[in-house]
Amino acid sequence: MSAAAVPARATGAAGLVWGPRLTSLALQGLLGLLVIYPIGMLVVGAFTPGDTPSNGPGSLGLDSFRILLTDFEIGRATANTLVIAGAASVLATVIGVAFAWVVTRTDAPWRRGIEIASLLPIFVPPLVAGIAWSFLGSPTTGMINLALKAAGAEWRVDFYSLPGMIFVFGIYNAPYVYLFVRPAFAGLDSAMEEAALMAGANARTAFTTITLPLLAPSIMAGALLAFVVMLGTYGIPGALGTPGRIPVLSTTLYRLVSGTPPQYNVAAALALILMAATGLVILAKRQVMRGRSYVTITAKARPARRIALGALRWPVFATAMLYLLVATVLPTLMLAIASLRRFLFFKDIASLFDLSQYTLDHFHALWAAPATLRSIVNAIELGAISAVVGGVLAFVFAYAVHRSRLPGRAITEILVSLPVAVPSLVIGVAYLWAMMGLPINLYGTITIMAVALVARFLPDAMQALSTSLLQIHRDLEEASWVCGRSVLGTVAAIVVPLARPGIAAAAMLLFILALRELGSTLFLFTNRTQPLSIYLLTYFEAGNISATAALCIVQIALLAAVLGIAGALTRRPTARTRPLPEGVST
Repeated sequence: MSAAAVPARATGAAGLVWGPRLTSLALQGLLGLLVIYPIGMLVVGAFTPGDTPSNGPGSLGLDSFRILLTDFEIGRATANTLVIAGAASVLATVIGVAFAWVVTRTDAPWRRGIEIASLLPIFVPPLVAGIAWSFLGSPTTGMINLALKAAGAEWRVDFYSLPGMIFVFGIYNAPYVYLFVRPAFAGLDSAMEEAALMAGANARTAFTTITLPLLAPSIMAGALLAFVVMLGTYGIPGALGTPGRIPVLSTTLYRLVSGTPPQYNVAAALALILMAATGLVILAKRQVMRGRSYVTITAKARPARRIALGALRWPVFATAMLYLLVATVLPTLMLAIASLRRFLFFKDIASLFDLSQYTLDHFHALWAAPATLRSIVNAIELGAISAVVGGVLAFVFAYAVHRSRLPGRAITEILVSLPVAVPSLVIGVAYLWAMMGLPINLYGTITIMAVALVARFLPDAMQALSTSLLQIHRDLEEASWVCGRSVLGTVAAIVVPLARPGIAAAAMLLFILALRELGSTLFLFTNRTQPLSIYLLTYFEAGNISATAALCIVQIALLAAVLGIAGALTRRPTARTRPLPEGVST
């Protein structure tokens, strides 16, 4: 159908009530409140003298930055952060690329199971992962060392170390790389690889000289996202780095805000440095990519061929299952054991099987504490608000960017995407400073925490939703407009029903991310409003190890339940067809 056949009021989004320009300005203004205003207040806070936000912006200065430059521990934390995040990003990239290659380009058995194994670690909260590996890899009482001792081995592992933290960070952030690289692998034209093979190159040479260079943008984007996520992660460094006396920027940021007296201005300056580091990495990535062509899909593109692994099929499958065991099954099993033991002490490996040492007392004590149920309710409330509000906003912005002809769509997309480049702890500090400029006190409320979570994860929700919107042909909307429906009526009758799986996926993703998130809300809660993730942190910091493990199991069970519901809601119907809305014919 030609554009001329569509009424002028229905072309793109021009039929919206306020007109295209006002609509675009309204959307960008909303994003300004969610993203630009908090970051702006963070900048003000970094240049504001004084230790508390209550001192107000006042006169500006560089005192905070002088403190950072003269503090040896902060310099050490910066070096540790760059080493850990850099090395772990390399490990995550290797794992993520390997899984993407196996799933999309080989004949490995049960590839769907391998894909699930590659994605499950992303749903494990970093604090839960850190606590689990502190039980497994403690240099003195860790279960791995007990097993090595029982086997007669001389060497021991120590996860309270840089290599230990790099390993844990790497295996739990590999799914981010996988999610970026898998679509690129699947869409890669195999003609160039086949040409290399015909010219005499072997499969390994073709992979390293043709495939990997063509996938460089996707690989670097995934590695960059993993790097940014690691910069803002507190859980793993808090559980493994703090006992090993290895400071990083996230634990230093937490110390500055939670210390006595709190140094909010220095924390704001440190948060700006984290953002600057992220920006430099992004600029470096753009510089590397500039001037090169990575076109792999053309009008004559051939479907990617699958490589026959031969005798390696089952070893590859076994390697994937080993990753699942190490990243998910083994830590969860260790947490279950720790939560059921009377005391987390093992004289030897045989004492692990002494059933008299197992009890449900820790779970009984948890449920007897009113704060436990309150934290779960807070977490569910936060997740629900984030899912509903964030899901609606993600749909509005995704429709505006991908389906409308609103002016300034590129600016809107950039503003929505900004939080991707901001570590989660920085979001928390930014909203801490943002509240001081508001006429009402929102500190410690579910509302301000939900707003911070929506701002942090809106790009993820929009990305999850955009694919569903892009799959809907414009002819369906144009046919509805010709039949007399308004733009809003068409969106409600055509777009929303067809995009329902994507909308549900975006909402459930927001719910899950809100349940597991720690950094964005770490500085915004009170005792009455602390969600489950922060309640878990307070137990861990108090040294109540077995109760901490029991609470980890509760959080894992809650996340598993939500994942199950998400799978049911986002499953697209296959055996039935949906009738067209009234007034639209084939």
